[in-house]
Amino acid sequence: MITVARLETLGVPQVTSYRRCLPGGPWQRLLPGVVLLRTGEPTRRQLVEGALVYSGDQAVITGLESCRRQGLKRDAHAGEPIHLLLPSHLKTTSSGYVLVERTRRMPVPVRSDGLPLAPAVRAVLDECRRLRERPPIRALLAEVVQQLRLDPGELSAELELGSRRGTALPRAVLKEIENGARSAAEAEAMGVWRRSGLPEPVWNFGIHDEHGRYIATPDAWFDDVALAWEIDSCEFHFGRPGYATTLARNNRYAAAGIALVQTLPSRLRTQPAAVVEDLVSAYRSAAARPRPPVLLAGRRE
Repeated sequence: MITVARLETLGVPQVTSYRRCLPGGPWQRLLPGVVLLRTGEPTRRQLVEGALVYSGDQAVITGLESCRRQGLKRDAHAGEPIHLLLPSHLKTTSSGYVLVERTRRMPVPVRSDGLPLAPAVRAVLDECRRLRERPPIRALLAEVVQQLRLDPGELSAELELGSRRGTALPRAVLKEIENGARSAAEAEAMGVWRRSGLPEPVWNFGIHDEHGRYIATPDAWFDDVALAWEIDSCEFHFGRPGYATTLARNNRYAAAGIALVQTLPSRLRTQPAAVVEDLVSAYRSAAARPRPPVLLAGRRE
């Protein structure tokens, strides 16, 4: 990876460099003034290096690229830009697959495999500010909280330090996560619950029987009628126990007389009205029977 200007100092005229980048030539032009001295599809690493060569030595990688290189298990998709931060006084602009953002608040980069990365807290919020819909923001923030062990409070604090442009949805989603939504699906569930007109449940709180024996920690718990709501899918609960464990949990619910609603994450997005109907119907049925003697962990009656 090299610039045309650098090749010229090495004795290769510009016209020669660009001629060698023509179809069938031995080189290829990745970005304005940036040449890859080989043919074939560039690797993701080569694209990143090309972006840094194009943007200069003050550039810092942010967004999904930075998050992935710090442990986020999410593949890059075709056409995804490489998002770079540059000091505000520089004039480099976005081009090709490179998204340049100039900022007065440059982060101190962390180094990984020789690359300058924005810290994960900054990188994920830089990505979220570019998104315009709540579901992908929920999914991304839930993933980094779970996979990168980021603290929601730290994310909120970082959000307060930067520009307010594009922060309304990330702020709302972070509030959901801080209120107990441990996954993207559970954050979606909070939105569905708000449409139901039911009392607010307790989110992610342990339930015990009258003898103090642990039953489960439902995603949502309607304590007044002893109704548990579980959002069950390995897609959103990374490392969640398998079918046998879920079955044992459901058996404990049944033995304790607890009413249970189970919802697939996909239905929260595609059939929210039907999920609301399920939830309201289950709540009414639970309210019509005597409440079993079960307790929220840490509560006494």
